[in-house]
Amino acid sequence: MNTLGCLDQRVVVVTGASEGLGVAFARAVHAAGARVVVAARRGDRVAALADEMGVDRTLGFGCDVTVAADREALVNAATQRFGVIDVLVNNAGTAVAGPAELETGEDVDRVIGVNLVAAYRLCQMVAPAMLERGNGSIVNVSSISARASFDRFGLGSYAASKAGLDGLTRELAAQWGSRGVRVNALAPGWFPGGTNGYLGNEELRTWIGHHTALGRAGKSEELAAALVFLASNSSSYVTGQVLAVDGGWTAY
Repeated sequence: MNTLGCLDQRVVVVTGASEGLGVAFARAVHAAGARVVVAARRGDRVAALADEMGVDRTLGFGCDVTVAADREALVNAATQRFGVIDVLVNNAGTAVAGPAELETGEDVDRVIGVNLVAAYRLCQMVAPAMLERGNGSIVNVSSISARASFDRFGLGSYAASKAGLDGLTRELAAQWGSRGVRVNALAPGWFPGGTNGYLGNEELRTWIGHHTALGRAGKSEELAAALVFLASNSSSYVTGQVLAVDGGWTAY
C-alpha cells in the first residue's frame, strides 16, 4: 500500500507545462518521485519551472507540439536525458470561444491541431518504446465539454477536439492494453488553471456552484491527485477510461 501513487524514478513528460494546470501536474508528479520533462512553447517558463523543482530530476524543454520537428526533439531530449519515457501527459491545449458560425477555418484547424492531432502524434511517438518494454501510461487531458455543453460560451471546435481525444483514448487503450500500455484521460470541470480569468467573475462562480453537485469550482491539487492516480500503478487495472473530475457537473 505504501507504493500507491508512487512515481519513484519514473520519467514523466508533461506538455503545456508553462502555466496553470500544467504546472500543477508537473509539481504533483515530481512530488510523487518522478523525473519530469516539462514542455511548452514558452521555453523560458519551463526552464524556470525546472530550476524551481531541481534540475537533477527535471528538464525544461521549449516545444510547440503542433510542429513535427519540435515533437521529435522533445522525445529525443527526454530519452537522451533520462533514458526512457514511462508516462506521457498530453496537457497542451487551446480554445476559441464564440458562436460556431463565426469560427474561422484557421481557428478550427489550430484548436484541433493542438488538442487532438498533436496529442495523437505524441502518443504514436512514445508508444513503440513503451510497447517494447511492455509498460507505460498515457494520460490525455480532455474536458467535460466533450460530453456536456458550456452553452454560455460557445466552444464548437474545442468540444469537438476533446470528444475526439476521448475516442482516441479508448481506441489506443484497446489496441495497446494487451501489450502493457495503459491509456486514459482526465476530463476536468472548472479549475483555476485554464479558467483563471473566468473564475475571477463572481457571477460565473455562482453559476458554477449552482450547476455543480459540490457547489464550487475545483482546486488544482484535486485534479493533480487524479493525474498521479492515472499515471502510477495505483491505476494498474484502469485503461480506456475518461475520468471526470468535475465536482459532479456531469451528474445532472
